[in-house]
Amino acid sequence: MSDTIHLLPDHIANQIAAGEVIQRPASAVKELMENAVDAGATQIRLIVNDAGKALIQVIDNGKGMSVGDAQNAFARHATSKISTIEDLFQIRTMGFRGEALASIAAVAQVSLKTKRAEDELGTLVEIENSKVIECNSVAHENGTSISMKNLFFNVPARRNFLKSNSAELKHIIEEFTRVALSFPEILFTLSSNGQDVYHWEGGSFKQRAIQVLGNQYQTKLVAVGEQTDYLTVSGFVGKPETARKTRSDQYFFVNRRFIKSAYLHHAVANAFEGLLPKDSYPSYILYIDVDPSQIDINVHPTKQEIKFEDDKIIYAFVQAAVKHALAQFSIAPSLDFSLDADIQQLDAIQKPFTADKIQSATSHSLYAGFTQKNQAHLIPKSEKAGNSDLENFFTNIPSSHSQSNEMGEMQVSPDSYIVKSSSMGLYKEEEGLSVIEDTVLLQLHQTYIIAPTQSGCIILHQQLAHERVLYEKYQKASIQPHATQKSLFPVVLELNPSDAILLDEMLEDLAIIGYEIESFGNNSFIIQGIPADILSGNEKNAIELLLEQFKHFSGEVKYSKREKLIRCMSRQMAIKAGQSLTQKEMHSIIEMLSQCDIPNVTASGAPTYVEFKEGYLDGLFSR
Repeated sequence: MSDTIHLLPDHIANQIAAGEVIQRPASAVKELMENAVDAGATQIRLIVNDAGKALIQVIDNGKGMSVGDAQNAFARHATSKISTIEDLFQIRTMGFRGEALASIAAVAQVSLKTKRAEDELGTLVEIENSKVIECNSVAHENGTSISMKNLFFNVPARRNFLKSNSAELKHIIEEFTRVALSFPEILFTLSSNGQDVYHWEGGSFKQRAIQVLGNQYQTKLVAVGEQTDYLTVSGFVGKPETARKTRSDQYFFVNRRFIKSAYLHHAVANAFEGLLPKDSYPSYILYIDVDPSQIDINVHPTKQEIKFEDDKIIYAFVQAAVKHALAQFSIAPSLDFSLDADIQQLDAIQKPFTADKIQSATSHSLYAGFTQKNQAHLIPKSEKAGNSDLENFFTNIPSSHSQSNEMGEMQVSPDSYIVKSSSMGLYKEEEGLSVIEDTVLLQLHQTYIIAPTQSGCIILHQQLAHERVLYEKYQKASIQPHATQKSLFPVVLELNPSDAILLDEMLEDLAIIGYEIESFGNNSFIIQGIPADILSGNEKNAIELLLEQFKHFSGEVKYSKREKLIRCMSRQMAIKAGQSLTQKEMHSIIEMLSQCDIPNVTASGAPTYVEFKEGYLDGLFSR
């Protein structure tokens, strides 16, 4: 019998290895840019066409390669970084295993031009399907230019798994940004299809952070800096107002290598505890410098996951560094980090302590109890003490049915909350929302609406109910597009490139809902009109929030792009929990909800209201 186990040919083995390292065009961008950094470049230029599917080219002014090095660079595991196994635990460069160029050459048509400063001529090497097809001397400037064309040309099945150009370009921008943040002293440029996307001059870490995050972060970053014998933590965290619904602006770097670590993210999130609203994530760019012998970066082909020798020490140092930074800038308390963030919003904290208030405070008997000796238990006798004080206390309490006039005084108006229904009736009894007409509704905690029905009562969640109303409204817009309200003064919206790509994809669907937005070039857009039923004046913020919501839904692959947009719009535009409503507004929500096709649940399946029957209520009291 013949043997059944055989060795794979080199070109097939290289293609299999490429599947671990080069998963998409962005993977090749990362590897080529890191090689340029290792070459000592001070200027790195990235050129992509067709989102990297047609061309990826990286040009640097590094030290270049000799003829022999240029040829050997594409061999599997050819490297100048390690010689022994111990070298793996002293790595401070980006690339070290020598698998990147071999993997790229196995799945693309590669052309390499390189020249050292001491050489008169450079070297040209062209490789296709892991085979060298040309090697000549050429005129070239100092440095290296490597281009790869037609990614996965010889593996068409894998090419079919690539996403749309906008999606792939978004991943390329992410990898480009991560490398640029790691090395702010280097000039980075990015061009896509002949159009300049980024041009970032070299500078400090703060300057690079502003270049990446945007000028709006100029005054919204808090510096982090803690140095110990074991490690150094530095970088920046965003103030609480920069928190987002997605983790798009979160970067961890260990020895200038970008990593993904849910464990360290939890450390930062704990430092922000009590400062951020629910389901919001802080923005940060943090650099950890630690002895290479304390970490293992050779645990994943993309080297974005590493192992620490002592995870708990790293966690504690990161958390403490962020807490200390927030405390130094008076964003968080320096003694008690569990203090409720709502306390910072109280009038006593926010408003200035004027001279009149000082006089009023110091003249009070309580002030003496805290500032003078032997006064703690002194209760001064009031000349006007008597039953009249108790009477005034209760008679001056405003009614729960009162409202303030323009002068700020409280005026009782018991009938002001009662809304008369139309002759047709507000609600359809056959659909379960048989709310009694001409009744006063109760808003509980500015979130729930309690309404009596013929057979009991309902408790309705105002935000979820309004989300259902808007969801069905936007769904029907595909049949009959919504009216657009033209803006008297169009608003210019500037976005980062990844958000600009996302918004450009959404323009057609936004137009159906009622938005009129035009591309203005250079990642800018002009908002010419908004849906007719939305108040103007906050168009820019509304679109930015919509993009955040859309990215929050990006993991829901089972929904179409339009479905995601409709869900985002209904969630964003809905009346929020905690918003005070008038009787007319509460009745209006119930009436609109009763006219929905599916009034009892939101699009995500959450109930919009709960009904309590009279029999159930009687049972609670054993009746």
